[in-house]
Amino acid sequence: MYRDAPGSPNVVPPEQVLITQGAISANHLVFYTLVGPGDHVICVYPTYQQLYAVPESLGAEVSLWELQEADGWIPDVGKLKALVKDNTKMIVVNNPNNPTGATTPRDILASIVEVARKYDIIVLSDEVYRPLFHRATETTPPPSMAAMGYEKVVVTSSLSKAWALAGIRVGWVASPNRGLTEQLAAARDYTTISVSQLDDQVARYALHPSVRGGLLSRNLELAVRNLALLSRFVEAHRGQVSWVKPTAGTTAFIRFNSDKHGGDPVEDVQFCRDVLEKTKVMLVPGSKCFGHRHTFQGYVRMGYVCETAVLEESLTRLDSYLKEHLN
Repeated sequence: MYRDAPGSPNVVPPEQVLITQGAISANHLVFYTLVGPGDHVICVYPTYQQLYAVPESLGAEVSLWELQEADGWIPDVGKLKALVKDNTKMIVVNNPNNPTGATTPRDILASIVEVARKYDIIVLSDEVYRPLFHRATETTPPPSMAAMGYEKVVVTSSLSKAWALAGIRVGWVASPNRGLTEQLAAARDYTTISVSQLDDQVARYALHPSVRGGLLSRNLELAVRNLALLSRFVEAHRGQVSWVKPTAGTTAFIRFNSDKHGGDPVEDVQFCRDVLEKTKVMLVPGSKCFGHRHTFQGYVRMGYVCETAVLEESLTRLDSYLKEHLN
């Protein structure tokens, strides 16, 4: 059953949820089935590389719907409208966003649906970091795109991120549109067929009402606690380090400048290599891993929802590195 939140009514009937080998398999299945040469795909950016690279590899034209730090990494629907073409087949969103940790609010989701409905476009929503919303107790988190009342929606997710169960490789595709589900199911018969039944049993246990609440609470508490540590680190290096503070997920997109007075952005690939060599702290360079037709020079993606003691040690080492090498 695909529910928008624990205890809520079914958003998508159980028979219209397909189990896959992780979200990466779910996303690939959607593109493989629904997109090909002659199609046009619009994809938010920055995001997980698969979401724009796979449709390109299948012969589709891809337009990047670029997010801006000045907007808090929230999509500008006006820019979306300008990207729509006669052959636009799919709009791809990622909420919460990887790498920025930004959450697209309900009103923006509604506007995206309005555009998609007007031009009869499929919406693929990668929701792998849902429901790890850091401020769920303060504000109402946005619904799943599957709950927005539009039939031509496909949602993908897995147990890897918010549920911290990457090792069992269980994900899913869900759609309120039976026709789309049947197309995806037919294609799955020629790809993975099914997941391991052992993995499936672990997944069923983890998502059981008696377990899932405690599991999510544990992960959310860890995310909030660690984000507070990372926030203090960023504040301590203001000018040299800047960001839009994440509101969900487990990753942050942080810019490092060459000195504490806010100089030019660092050469992030070399920066990440040097940090790794000297401190054993691993960061992901923005221009290398998210620099598709656009360069996020100076940005790095940091995964911060590890064990708290590991993050504390990492930030201590990174603090020493910045003082020694960038001041």
